[in-house]
Amino acid sequence: MARTVESVPVPCPDCATPSVRRHSGYQRRLADGAVGGRQVSIELTVRRLFCDDQRCARVTFAEQVDGLTVRYGRRTPQLRCLLSAIAVALAGRAGERLAARLPVPVSRTTLLALVMALPDPYAETPRVLGVDEFATRKGHKYGTVLVDCETHAPIDLLPDRESATFAAWLTDHPGVEIICRDRGGAFADGARTGAPDAVQVADLWHLWHNLAETVKSLVSKHSSCLREPALASESPPEVLHPPLSHAGRLAERARRHHAAVHDLLGQGLTIRAVARRLELSRNTVRRYARAVTWEELATGRWQNLPSTLDPYKSYLHQRWHEGHTSGAKLHAELRERGFTGSYSVVRDYLRRFRRTSGDRPPPARPPGVRKVTGWITRNPDRMNDDDQQKLKAILARCPELEAATGHVRSFAAMMAIRSASRLPEWIATARADEHHGLRGFADGLLADLDAVILGLSTEWSSGCVEGRVTDIKLLKRQMAGRAGLPLLRKRVLLVAADRRQHRVTNQTAH
Repeated sequence: MARTVESVPVPCPDCATPSVRRHSGYQRRLADGAVGGRQVSIELTVRRLFCDDQRCARVTFAEQVDGLTVRYGRRTPQLRCLLSAIAVALAGRAGERLAARLPVPVSRTTLLALVMALPDPYAETPRVLGVDEFATRKGHKYGTVLVDCETHAPIDLLPDRESATFAAWLTDHPGVEIICRDRGGAFADGARTGAPDAVQVADLWHLWHNLAETVKSLVSKHSSCLREPALASESPPEVLHPPLSHAGRLAERARRHHAAVHDLLGQGLTIRAVARRLELSRNTVRRYARAVTWEELATGRWQNLPSTLDPYKSYLHQRWHEGHTSGAKLHAELRERGFTGSYSVVRDYLRRFRRTSGDRPPPARPPGVRKVTGWITRNPDRMNDDDQQKLKAILARCPELEAATGHVRSFAAMMAIRSASRLPEWIATARADEHHGLRGFADGLLADLDAVILGLSTEWSSGCVEGRVTDIKLLKRQMAGRAGLPLLRKRVLLVAADRRQHRVTNQTAH
């Protein structure tokens, strides 16, 4: 408990005239930071004073204690700063749980109100501005994030990704000289309208991503070329003897996989590499690796199961040995002997007899569209021999993909050395060649030629903007996707400012 000193003059908040003439007094209760794990409450008696300046409109006023009270405040500035920091870092529900442990219990709505009451960090108009979109609700609603590419600090969040909104922001914030953006037309139009004197730079990652998406569409269009052509094969002869094992095709698959796994492990490959090569899970590969023989995996699983056909199998074997291999006729004979099962039971059982050990295994599954796209857009020096051989076989079967691969790799070489002077020649060559599907991509480069050339010849990119988009995703998930744009914008700006201040403090301390 405490009270103010009666003889100390207090200035009027309107006219600043000092006064000690007392009108009345009242008691205030202020929450403060916990001490020793216990909540602290300050009971303070303050005065209400008369204003002695006749020209002032205020008749009385309540005194404030510097560093301890504010008008209508029920918390000390120290506690308010603590709760504001918690709210900025953790938002509502998580902040409420942490505050209860300190202990300074407070509701989540109060924490969010403290965040919204904080002023925006000061930010000058950047010389180099990065712009990109982010999803407030993926696939439905998007916003725009603006970042200072020199300091990597977020500047503002816009409620949509329309060119008019971006142009209006640029008009209100003159001074932007360079704009780093993706290949989207909305940001290009907004930059031309709002900052016509600014230079636009197309981001290289988005450039390569656009090319990869074009290649993916092309590979999907020619997906029939991904499968190896079927070899002409003679129909396997029917055998006149039932096989020794009736485990069926599942046991045959187990035998084939067991042999392949042990063969690759014998070559020194790891479990992960074998799983990737055979397109199996690592647990499945481990199970095959632990089994000494494939029969350990097949015994009791697919064979020797009870069947309604068991009493008639000896008769079927006899008739099969005599050369009667028609399933329909054998089923009719069994029906005369009292068999009540359907024709499919007899057919499935006889199908095993028609298999020989020389039957070819099922054809290998062709590589997927995404995998082939990755092979085409990847540096050949970073591909293993097996992938190179598979890609070579696919390109040999599809001239369109072969032509596109040549253009993709020449474009990659141009990007690697940042040779903007070779870009017009590449565009002309790609537009002249009609044996691939890259003409649309080349036309897009031609329409945005100045920005693409600057992207290849300057150091600026929107990479730092992608980092801020990742921060936005984290803050969205932290608030369970329920935060509106005003709260999300406030936290993005304040978290980034707090991070910069913390970094500067650490550098100063060291």
